[in-house]
Amino acid sequence: MAGVMDSVNQRTQLVGQNRLELLLFRLDGQQLYGINVFKVREVLQCPQLTLMPKSSPVVCGVANIRGATIPILDLAMATGSGGLKDKNNPFVIITEYNTKTQGFLVRSVERIVNMNWEEIHPPPKGTGRDHYLTAVTRVDNQLVEIIDVEKVLAEVAPTPEAISAGVVDVETQHKALSLRVLTVDDSSVARKQVTRCLQTVGVEVVALNDGRQALDYLRKLVDEGKKPEEEFLMMISDIEMPEMDGYTLTAEIRNDPRMQKLHCRVCSIRRWSRKSVPMTSSPNSVLMTWHPG
Repeated sequence: MAGVMDSVNQRTQLVGQNRLELLLFRLDGQQLYGINVFKVREVLQCPQLTLMPKSSPVVCGVANIRGATIPILDLAMATGSGGLKDKNNPFVIITEYNTKTQGFLVRSVERIVNMNWEEIHPPPKGTGRDHYLTAVTRVDNQLVEIIDVEKVLAEVAPTPEAISAGVVDVETQHKALSLRVLTVDDSSVARKQVTRCLQTVGVEVVALNDGRQALDYLRKLVDEGKKPEEEFLMMISDIEMPEMDGYTLTAEIRNDPRMQKLHCRVCSIRRWSRKSVPMTSSPNSVLMTWHPG
C-alpha cells in the first residue's frame, strides 16, 4: 500500500487546476466510495486496536501509529450501514480534518484516480437529508459515492459552535448588523457551522453549495448591474468542491473586472494545504481575522 501513497504530497498540488484525485475504497459489498487524496495522510493495514471505555460505538478503538495515538472509526457504521461485517485484514485510511487526525476502517482500498472537478456532481435530488454523501461521480462507468466526512465527524465528536467571550466586541457586532457574507461549501455541516457563527454576530449569510453555483450567482448579480463588493463584505469559500474548486472560483472572480474587488477568503476545515491557505477550524478562528469596515 506504500506505493499507493508515494506521491500523495505531489498530488495535493492539483488544487488550483480544478482537478483532484480520489482514493477509491470499499466497505462491505461492491459499492465504490471515494475520499479526496488532499485529506489523506497515509493508508495502512489495520494495526492492533485498543478499546476505549465509554467511547462512541463508531470508534473501533485507538491505534499507536508513528508515535501518535489515533482514533479509528468504523466508516460503515458511521454512515448507517451497521458496521463493517468482514474485518479480515481491513485497511485504515489516516486523514486530517479540522486539524485533527483520525483513521477510517474500510474493507479494501482500490486505487487513486485523477479527475476534473467538473466530473464531480452533487448528490442526486431526492436522496433526502439523512444521507452521508457530499458528491458522486463515475469511474469506469461505475458509480462512486464521496462521503461527507465532516458530517460523520460532527456526529461522532461535535465541534463547539459557540463564540468565546471577547472575540467580538460591541462595536464589531454593531457594524455587523448591516453586512452580508457569501459562503460556499459542499458540506452541509460546514455550511451550517459557518452560517451559525456569522448569524450569531448578526451578519446576514447567503450560503451556496459549490464553486460553479457561486460563480453563476455572482455573474447574475453583475449582469443585473450590481457590484459584488457592495453586496457582500466578503466571500468565504471552501477549497475542494464539486463542479469547481475554491481556487478556480477565486481565479474566475479575479479575472472578471466586474467582480475582482470582492474580498475572497479561501479556507478549509480539512487538511492543511502546502500552499499558504488560511484554515477555518472553529467559529473563533473565522472571527479573529475578521474586522468589518
